[in-house]
Amino acid sequence: MDQTPAPTLRMLLGHRELRLATVSIAADPDAEQAAMDREVRWVHSSDLFDPTPFLSDDVVLLTTGTQLADHDTDAATAYVARLVHRGVAALGFGSGVHRQGVPDELVAACTHAGLTLFEVPYDIPFLAIARAHAEAIAAHAYARRTWALEAHRALAIAALRPRGVEAALSELSRRLGCWVGLFDAAGALVHQHPTALPHGADAVTDGVAQLLARGGSASRTIEDGPDAFTILTLGRTGQLRGALAITAVALDAEARAVVTSVTAMAGLALEQSEQLARARRRLHTQVLATLLTGDPAPARRVMGALPPAPVVVAVGVPERSGPLIDWWEQINAPSFVAESEDGLVMCVSAGDASRLDAAAAQFAVPMGVSDAVDYAEFSQARAQALTALRRGGAGVTRYGDAASGGVLDAFATDEARLLARTRLAPLRRHDQAAGSELERTLRVWLEHDAHAEHTAAALGIHRHTLRTRIAQASALLGAELSSFPARAELWAALRAAEEPERPAHQPVVPPVSRATGGLL
Repeated sequence: MDQTPAPTLRMLLGHRELRLATVSIAADPDAEQAAMDREVRWVHSSDLFDPTPFLSDDVVLLTTGTQLADHDTDAATAYVARLVHRGVAALGFGSGVHRQGVPDELVAACTHAGLTLFEVPYDIPFLAIARAHAEAIAAHAYARRTWALEAHRALAIAALRPRGVEAALSELSRRLGCWVGLFDAAGALVHQHPTALPHGADAVTDGVAQLLARGGSASRTIEDGPDAFTILTLGRTGQLRGALAITAVALDAEARAVVTSVTAMAGLALEQSEQLARARRRLHTQVLATLLTGDPAPARRVMGALPPAPVVVAVGVPERSGPLIDWWEQINAPSFVAESEDGLVMCVSAGDASRLDAAAAQFAVPMGVSDAVDYAEFSQARAQALTALRRGGAGVTRYGDAASGGVLDAFATDEARLLARTRLAPLRRHDQAAGSELERTLRVWLEHDAHAEHTAAALGIHRHTLRTRIAQASALLGAELSSFPARAELWAALRAAEEPERPAHQPVVPPVSRATGGLL
């Protein structure tokens, strides 16, 4: 920030041509330092016994002392007390007008109250002191306006650079001499300068989250111990795009104007960036549709380049796709990512497949990954990724691992489970009501290839009892179990009915058949 200091009492008393002599100062060194560095708003003169109704805070009062009786200690004490209570910065006594030198009782009263008292020589008019201070105020105002103009120019140049918003925020940080942080619409810190987080960063993050949750354009000041932060939302009410945080609270008009311009610029840039991102995502979704046809030529014409084959295709289901897409587009490797109804589809060269593991770990995204294929088999690879995602758990599940369970495991969908339990419901109701074991009998019978003697031995029953149970189960199910297709259908139902429910993060795969048909 501009280093031109605001006019202070020290600067006023330091004017050599005025020859102002300090008579009384605060006894405590820290209090003396604070009093001398206090900003002075104006210089006023008055000989009223009580001028406080006509004064403002942080003024220097000049007087000739005509209102004070000689050797009246009580009057001097009361006079000084009123000035201190009103917030007067210092008292100047014009010597030689009505009395020579500063009265002792006034010196004692100022010393006791901690009010700075200085003597004005007889040949120095009060107007000269007021004019000197007015010139200092004008010089400071000019310096601040010059600083603001240069800051606006530097910010405009920074905004024209690549990643203009980040460059402008870094420039703002340097101009203000404080930490500046940019938060996205989700409340995540996406840019900061300098890079070291200040103390109280957690309080700032919480404050940003609260402002964004309200959804309205607003600002807020947060004080966390010795640190203070100002937070300003970016974007219009109902469509906030993020927030700006700075480690500064008391900003003058020029600094506030600079911050306001950066806030408006950042909000506009983020709005445009969001619009471009939506358009790019729609474009990628259309490119994905062309890739699913098995012909990568149209996609290459649109994208310019695609990951070199062979490639692996992954499907993930993140809570929010935006951060993962942003991260994915910044990796230093050829890649393609697009949104679809099934989730986020990602494609990389087979040699870069480890990046999928990194993405899944960083964003806690369940992800299914296909085998390595050429682009002609892209649709099949996406189907493999969906199968792996459906059959996997947290993290990355590769199709080669998911497919090792067998073909029937592929039918373990919510639709298949519902159909299987519906078909087996009459059997289970009978077992529950009669205390029988028809379902278990059927399972053991099929496990023994429908061999009566082996099944009866495994169940510990007579083979005639087994035949009776099979016939009873067949009647309850309305199925003739003497044929292989019927037995295969029954076995698929028994397998599907015992599968656990699909985790909530996994997509629903289209049903394999209509409810009026079978599992196979």
